[in-house]
Amino acid sequence: MKIWFIGDIVGQPGREYAGEIIRKYAPLYQPDLIVANGENASHGRGITSKSAEELYDAGVELITLGNHTWDQKDLLNFIDHDQRIVRPANYPLGTPGRGYTICKVGQISVLLINAMGRAFISELDSPFRAIDEILLEHPSIHHVLVDFHAEATSEKLAMGWYLDGRVSAVVGTHTHVPTNDARILPQGTAYITDLGMTGPRDGILGMDRTGVLERMLTHRPARFEVAAGRRQFCSVFIELDDHTGKACSIEPFLQYEE
Repeated sequence: MKIWFIGDIVGQPGREYAGEIIRKYAPLYQPDLIVANGENASHGRGITSKSAEELYDAGVELITLGNHTWDQKDLLNFIDHDQRIVRPANYPLGTPGRGYTICKVGQISVLLINAMGRAFISELDSPFRAIDEILLEHPSIHHVLVDFHAEATSEKLAMGWYLDGRVSAVVGTHTHVPTNDARILPQGTAYITDLGMTGPRDGILGMDRTGVLERMLTHRPARFEVAAGRRQFCSVFIELDDHTGKACSIEPFLQYEE
């Protein structure tokens, strides 16, 4: 089984470039499942039904979220009934939406879990315990993907080691900068600290430089807008054993406009 996992898609430039790259390379690489983090898909903050449908039309089959989950109010209109989209599982009980979803790839069940870190980013429940509870609920599913949306590399590495041998892959999102540490951990879990970002290449984490620099230089509020110009696409291909769910390989797949 081949999984194509795409890093944080930022704004319209990210949505459009993701669509272009998927349509160009999916026939060549023939992934069995395409997953993307879409928490920045609408104007760089959150996701709307229109943006989600655009990603689905492009070939994305499942969408994960993160700390900008609730930035677009439109999400509340569809998150409860769209089983293709998951928000962090460690939100409190009663939060709209779901922290995991299950899909079929051929005859194989695949469990996708989204969780958010706590170091420098949130005060949610423990992501480690939240994932433990989900795994206990689904002991018969061996193909398990985890998008860990977190700031600190130490927390992401801790999650990778904590889940090694219990899930198929742990991929980090949120920091928008791809890391050069894709590997298979000793017990068969594919791991990368951060997938990187899909969107404007010459902004700052996808946002126009002007507003970001103004805030950093003056410490005053500044409006952030999605950047324009050249784009980038960051992702990994992960191959899983059909029988055990353990990772056979993980390979970064990056594209940059010149």
